[in-house]
Parts: sequence; C-alpha cells; structure tokens
Amino acid sequence: MSFFDKDDFYSSKPTRHVRRRGSGQEQQFARSKFSKGSERSFKSSVRRLLGSQGRLVIASAVGGALIMLLLVVLILNLTGSGAGKTVAAVAGPSSGSGDDRVVKVTAAVKPAIVSVITSKPDEKGSGDQGLGMGSGVIFQKNGGKVLVVTNNHVVENGTSYEVMLHTGEKKKATLIGKDRITDLAVLEMDDAGVTAVAEFGDSSKLKMGETVITLGNPLGLGVAPSVTKGIISEPRRTIPVSLSGDNEVDWEMEMIQTDAAINQGNSGGALVNMDGKVIGINTMKIANLNVDNVGFAIPITDAIPIIESLIKDKIVKRPLIGVTMQNLQSFKGTEILKLPEQVKQGIIVLEASGPAKEAGMMSQDVITALDGKPMSSTLDLRKYLYLEKKVGDTINVTFYRGGKEKTAKLTLAVNEAK
Repeated sequence: MSFFDKDDFYSSKPTRHVRRRGSGQEQQFARSKFSKGSERSFKSSVRRLLGSQGRLVIASAVGGALIMLLLVVLILNLTGSGAGKTVAAVAGPSSGSGDDRVVKVTAAVKPAIVSVITSKPDEKGSGDQGLGMGSGVIFQKNGGKVLVVTNNHVVENGTSYEVMLHTGEKKKATLIGKDRITDLAVLEMDDAGVTAVAEFGDSSKLKMGETVITLGNPLGLGVAPSVTKGIISEPRRTIPVSLSGDNEVDWEMEMIQTDAAINQGNSGGALVNMDGKVIGINTMKIANLNVDNVGFAIPITDAIPIIESLIKDKIVKRPLIGVTMQNLQSFKGTEILKLPEQVKQGIIVLEASGPAKEAGMMSQDVITALDGKPMSSTLDLRKYLYLEKKVGDTINVTFYRGGKEKTAKLTLAVNEAK
C-alpha cells in the first residue's frame, strides 16, 4: 500500500525509442502524467514503486509504505527541535584517507540536507493529501529566512510544503519559484533551527572517476538523511526528455552521471565532492533488471543561474515565439498540408498566439527554419530559442502554407510558463 498517491519515474519499457547521442544504442526516455488532467515532467506512466521492474526512475520521494509513515511519525514524536546555532557553510576536508574524508564530509554537509513534503487539498476539501516527499539542500540564509533548492517534480502540483530538518523539526515553507525544463525549484522558510548552509562547488571541473557522495532521504526511511558513495561515471551526459508528455523528445538535459546510489526520495538532494561542496542536484536514475547504479544529477554550475532567476523573478524568463507545435514527422495525414516533396521534416503549428499570431502565422503552417537555420523538430526550435536567443530579439521564421514557402518577422516575447 502506498502512502502517497503516485510514484514518479522514467520508464524504460516500450514507449518511444530515442537514439542517444553518439552511442549507437537506443534508450527509452519519456514522461507521464502525475495527476488527472496535469502533465508531469519526465514520466511515461504512473506505477507503484514496489512490484514494478524495468523502469527508469526519477528519484522522487513519492513512495513509502504505510508502515513507513507510522515509523516516521513515531520518530518525529520522539525527536525534539534543533537547537539554534550560528549558521555556517559546510565545506568539508580536502585531505585525509578516503573513508575518513567521506565520514567528515558527510558530517559537515548533513545539517544542510532536508526532506521536502508536498501536499494539496483533498477532493472533499476537508484536509490535505500527500503528493510526495523528496529532498532539498539549504543553500542561502538572509534576513531571518533560508532558501532550499529541490526538484520541480518534487513540488509540482502541490499547494503547501513542509521542510523537515535533519533534527526532525518540521517547518512550513513557501514556494519561491519552479522551472519544469531544468527540473529545479526554490523554497523559502524561516531560519530557526538551521545550523548550516551548503556551499556550491564548480561542476565544470569534474573528472571521470572522481569520488562523490549523495545525501538525501530515500523512501522516507527516517529523519536523518542517508548517504551513498560512488564516483563520477561521466561529468556530462546528454539525456533526451519529453516536456509535452507526448513521448516526443523536445528537450535535452545535460547531466552528471554517477554510480552512487540514488533512490526514490533522493530527488532534490545533494551530490557532493570530497571538498564538501555541492556539485549537483540529484534528479533521476535508471532502474532496470539489467542496469545497476546509473544515476543522474543536475550540474550545479548549470543550476546556479536558474536558481538565481527563480529567486529574482519567480520564473526563468525564456523567449517565446507563440506557437503550439508538433513534429511534422509524427503527424499523420500530411497530404492536407500540400507540402513540396522535399519537405520531410519541420514543425507543424497547431495554434498561433502572441508574436507568431501578430506576425500572421496560422494553424497548419509548417516551420522549416529560423533565421535561415534549418529546424527539423521541436527540439531544434527550443534549443535555438533558449540557448541562442533572448527576449526582445527579432527572428525570421521560414514556413510553408498551402505548399508555398513564406517568411515572417517577429519579436520574441517572454515565456512566463513555470
């Protein structure tokens, strides 16, 4: 029996095959819905944690059996609030034997690791229902408040949030901002009982084989965070994902791959180097009968500007072209589009709004290029807009309508989607 409603995970069962860059092999990555009528990042279907095999699990903390809940409640009742101490950064030792360093780093970082509990009102409106439990990292203290970074999929669809310190003390938290594309979110709470904040490192300098540890709260096992040890398997691994929930690959995430165990509940926790600095935010793993210890974390160097945007603007401001779109190659019945024989790839406009509509674009237009650069898929379009353009830039859109090539000039607006 599951405590929370659903479990988050990537599925590696047959849905859609996506060829991984440079590998010559195929791996399935997809996303599913978390609750009725709402799209969830990085999922292909909803299943229970136990009794399901052959899946790529997002290490969300949605799980835990009812007996685990009772244990947690018992522990919370027996554990007092943390004593108020001066907040300090938690950089660990840079010397010593391997095991000794792990012990010292763990002791230093542990106070900055928290559990994040997400809830929303139940259907009857008589109380809250638990949506999930994940992990988080305290990274900033200012003006009597502290900030916690976690995963978007840990807090998504929730309306109320609690943070549990390593001492067992539970505190109400407010969602500052979240970003579905990078799977990051920031929470705020008061600083009473907080004894340490984590220090961010530099993930751009990671090397294959470097020793790391993960800290988080897998499966809601208890109050104190758990630690696992491993190495950097690959400092930067490209993972294709579906943002729209239709199994179409429309974004790619650059991840740190590690063999340090990441389990459900570790989502939003810390990947830490032997200097005691956070170099990644744990987010997912591959769970399959034939796969062992393949986990992924968001590089902290990539995460920092996203975190800063969430603190400042509550969202990440990205350029908006104003189209609801689908890959041409996934569309059936393309004959109604009257495309020239040579046009095999592109992006179908399902609906035009904002800048695209103002520029005269319409439903059933087929985009083939932006600023003269070929666009064969929604992934190409998003990568060009998000990585090479900014809000306020002017772009030229090449598209086909009724078999004839046309162009439109438009100014990119702000995409305020969270």
